[in-house]
Amino acid sequence: MSWFGEIEFDSASRLWLLTVVGVLLIAYVVVQRRRGTYALRFSDTSLLDNIAPKRPGWRRHVVAVLFLASASMMVVSFAGPYRFEVPFRATVVLTIDTSLSMGATDVAPTRFDAAKQAAKDFLTDVPDSVDVALISFDEFPVVQVAPTDNRAAVAAAVDALELGPFTGTGDAIVASVGTIVDTGRAVRDENGDPTAVVVLLSDGEPTIGRSIDEAIAAAVDADIEISTVALGTPFGEVEIEDPEVPGTFFSQPVPVDEVTMETVALGTGGEFFTTDSFTDLAEVYRDIGTALGEEPVRKDEDDWFVGFALAGVAVTALLSLTWFQRLP
Repeated sequence: MSWFGEIEFDSASRLWLLTVVGVLLIAYVVVQRRRGTYALRFSDTSLLDNIAPKRPGWRRHVVAVLFLASASMMVVSFAGPYRFEVPFRATVVLTIDTSLSMGATDVAPTRFDAAKQAAKDFLTDVPDSVDVALISFDEFPVVQVAPTDNRAAVAAAVDALELGPFTGTGDAIVASVGTIVDTGRAVRDENGDPTAVVVLLSDGEPTIGRSIDEAIAAAVDADIEISTVALGTPFGEVEIEDPEVPGTFFSQPVPVDEVTMETVALGTGGEFFTTDSFTDLAEVYRDIGTALGEEPVRKDEDDWFVGFALAGVAVTALLSLTWFQRLP
């Protein structure tokens, strides 16, 4: 929405005074049309250039329009314009594990489907003042959506996530931190509270890429907290196809790795959560998102309209003195 579209008024009824300005404009147009008629009826236009070589012409209309525009600005200011604005925009990076172990069914319907649905519910609940980014990771991290207020774009990216081999948790953390740093925004407010966080959801041990210690160091250097969610139970299993015997599947235990998630949260100053239900996961996401949202604050805008009115009056006076040697 544009700046003007966000404007509200303390006394919107005072805007009816703008009709007075409109009536003055109509009266001016009528007077000018009647003056033209009289001039043609009683004057010999061929002599005008000799009698009045410096006629005001279009200049008098400019002065009149500027005067009425200034009057309009005064009326708007009199109505008490204001708007609400958010002091700053917060950022949440949703970093979701898409490794094959997320296909386990110990969380209904699966860990992966629960994570996707909780992420979409989070997009519905998160305050408007929070931009959301989405990063997925298995063998490599992928920035699916950079920080944005476009919830539909993030939701579509969540729906399109697919599972893949390996778990590059360390690389995912570094990519998430880099995504926030790239925005150029402050990561803490004037009180030292975080304005940008990473929410890392995973279930298994890292199997590839940077170490967790390296990743934690990168987050600490950037002063970015990482809250973590360990999703699943110690009894999760997935069916994996035997690469040596295509078409043959075997059951692979994939117990949730709470130690890694807790280590990341403690090492970066974030919060650690563990859950094995969609309901609890959705609640965790909701709490993290709403904690970052800022309440809009009122900002009076009458100074702008007073300034426009004073500038308009000054220009009107200057032009009138320059062109006609008198004030309007």
